[in-house]
Amino acid sequence: MILFVRDLTVIDFSYLCETRGMLGESYIADVELHGALDQTSMVLDFGKVKKVIKQAIDQLVDHKLAVPAHSAALSLQATEQTNVLKFQSDRGVIQMAAPEQAVVAIPTKVINEQSVTEFLQDSIKPLLPTNVQKLVINLRPEASNGFYYHYSHGLKKHDGNCQRIAHGHRSTIQIYADGMLSPRLNKYWSERWQDIYLGTAEDCCAVNELQYITAGCDDYSFRYQAAQGWFELTMPKTHCEIVPCDTTVECLADYIVTELKQQDNLKQYKVVAYEGVGKGAIAFS
Repeated sequence: MILFVRDLTVIDFSYLCETRGMLGESYIADVELHGALDQTSMVLDFGKVKKVIKQAIDQLVDHKLAVPAHSAALSLQATEQTNVLKFQSDRGVIQMAAPEQAVVAIPTKVINEQSVTEFLQDSIKPLLPTNVQKLVINLRPEASNGFYYHYSHGLKKHDGNCQRIAHGHRSTIQIYADGMLSPRLNKYWSERWQDIYLGTAEDCCAVNELQYITAGCDDYSFRYQAAQGWFELTMPKTHCEIVPCDTTVECLADYIVTELKQQDNLKQYKVVAYEGVGKGAIAFS
């Protein structure tokens, strides 16, 4: 017997890639449980699927930075309180110091749908009752015919896991000029923010203000104290855009509108900015 749940949850996280650097990603998770019926004539109660499997997926990967533990490009020093990592990508060196719960080391050379899926299946299967013989997790990006970008960020004022300095999303965008969808503007912004780290200006700091890592002259440095602990990050300048606001989706939508109005004040704009799948903000000029 196979029990299935479509759209169980969405995983929003960032990961490190030797070619593209740091990428924000959003995966929709579907699950299948293969097994025999239990004493209640179920493979597993749907409530327990949501409670056990969804909770485990969220705790293992969601709103974390996933790093390829077997990659030669990675150096990771893990302690009880702080993880310090250095990663050499084709776009430059990425460094981060953060609480342990902000990082997940996946036993692979490359982070992708397959390696994340295998990690989740291997980690979650022991949590299930013995009548469940096989767990199948399918991770997939949102189907989209429009424009989208991958971005990473951190929200130090957030009281949940969004405060982690390196997590992200795959996000679609829709920009309207005078009531008409503008392919030109959508293309421009999706390319401008493709594989980007969006940093808040007030989180930037000088190199000598970092405690755990050292930045180069071609890097931006970020640091902040949040409820979960102390965070530091260095990113190549070509991998970042610094914005004069928090990087909530509301502020980002408003930031795009403001930029558009500065370029052409005669037009009226509407920006529909997404934060991952099925959620976002709309800003008007």
